[in-house]
Amino acid sequence: MPFLIAFLSGAAVGSFLNVCIFRLPAGQSVVTPASRCPKCRHAIAWHDNIPCVSFFALGGKCRHCGAAISAQYAAVEFLTGFLFVLFYLVFGLSAKGVAYLALTLGLVVESFIDFRYKIIPDEITLPGMVAAVAASALWPGLHGETVWVWGVLRSLMGLAAGGGILWAAGSIAGRILKKEAMGGGDVKLLAMIGALLGWQAVLWIVFISSFLGSAAGIYLRLKKGEAEIPYGPYLAAAAVFYIFFGKALVQGYLNFFARGA
Repeated sequence: MPFLIAFLSGAAVGSFLNVCIFRLPAGQSVVTPASRCPKCRHAIAWHDNIPCVSFFALGGKCRHCGAAISAQYAAVEFLTGFLFVLFYLVFGLSAKGVAYLALTLGLVVESFIDFRYKIIPDEITLPGMVAAVAASALWPGLHGETVWVWGVLRSLMGLAAGGGILWAAGSIAGRILKKEAMGGGDVKLLAMIGALLGWQAVLWIVFISSFLGSAAGIYLRLKKGEAEIPYGPYLAAAAVFYIFFGKALVQGYLNFFARGA
């Protein structure tokens, strides 16, 4: 039963995340007006807005005008439901689990927006930085500390490392390529991630995301001829990977070099 409650709660949150994904890039409010068909503008009744159910019940079409409904709505709802269950299984109802889940939900929104519109809106990253520092003060254990001051310091170090590394890399690449190589949105996204996960996580996230992004870039260039790819989703994927496997990665790395010494 707890898993079902977690999934249903996540799916409901996923419905709101969809609102954010479609409205934030357009500069629209995520609170009002109520959900409506983007084509005929008809308000969507509650029974046509049930997460993970209504999309399939309606056959992926608006009840009133028959316009196609993006499959992204159902995908995000199922994904968010799955994430709620996964975080509950791994972290339970802990402060760390809540903080990491909140970060992950923000990353879901940013990733889908970046894939669709090639932008990363400040409406999530900037408040996210502040929230990460505040969470580090309230729960310094997020960074392995017991005193709030050290938790904040660790958070600020992670924020500076995340933003600084990508900013420096983008500046150097931009001078070499004579064009913008790293968007400001990516810089702020990694700064937000670093503020919650710490500077050690930033190093691993940059490495993992570079590998993922390069592999995806080669595929998209060869198969679809796309010259530019959004980097945000790969930063997000690497961050979530680190949340679940980061300690094992760091420990394995240290053990490897300890044996070598």
